[in-house]
Amino acid sequence: MFHVKRVDRAEPTSPPAPPSARGVFSHQLPRAIEYADLLAGEATVRGLIGPREVPRLWERHLLNCAAVTDLIPQGSSVCDIGSGAGLPGLVIAIRRPDISVTLVEPLLRRTAFLDLAVSTMDLHNVTVRRGRAEEFHDDAATDGGFDVVTSRAVAPLDRLARWSLPLVRDGGLLLAMKGSSAQDELDGAGPLVRRLGGVEAGVRAIDEPWLDHPVRVIAVRRGGKG
Repeated sequence: MFHVKRVDRAEPTSPPAPPSARGVFSHQLPRAIEYADLLAGEATVRGLIGPREVPRLWERHLLNCAAVTDLIPQGSSVCDIGSGAGLPGLVIAIRRPDISVTLVEPLLRRTAFLDLAVSTMDLHNVTVRRGRAEEFHDDAATDGGFDVVTSRAVAPLDRLARWSLPLVRDGGLLLAMKGSSAQDELDGAGPLVRRLGGVEAGVRAIDEPWLDHPVRVIAVRRGGKG
């Protein structure tokens, strides 16, 4: 009789939180550390985070995403589309317990991880919904939409605006985390953004002392139906 030796998959351990993380997350730092462990472990094993990202989880992902919360008003309802492993949605929810966050993600393996993360961290201000953003446009039209719709590296702004702006309530914000091409994207998609009801649009550079580089966010305020 042959015996097959079980080989367990080694889960990467997350790097220690940098000193700046305490100032950023305050009393929520234990939850942020728990999330970093989930990203280094379960998210990596499930293929949601590349192993090479693990050593720079804090600088490239958690602290980077935490910066966008500076643009979100107190008590807002937030919808994070294409949430993936929860970036930036889960970071927003951890840093700002006053904010209610809905994570929208179409892929089952990703929503399974998001459900696990929400349960593990006992986050009462987060809802996970499986589906594409456009599948929730009718709900937003009926319910009035969200105060803020966020995204990170989901799609070029022309497509992103079509998916996101219908979810934003009148007077609310679209906040899209982008790279160095943010202004070029906004310039190219400007006419479409206006047709979709965007009345104010610009690129905000968030330059906090705890960031390695400024975080660029395309911010669009929705003023009404286009």
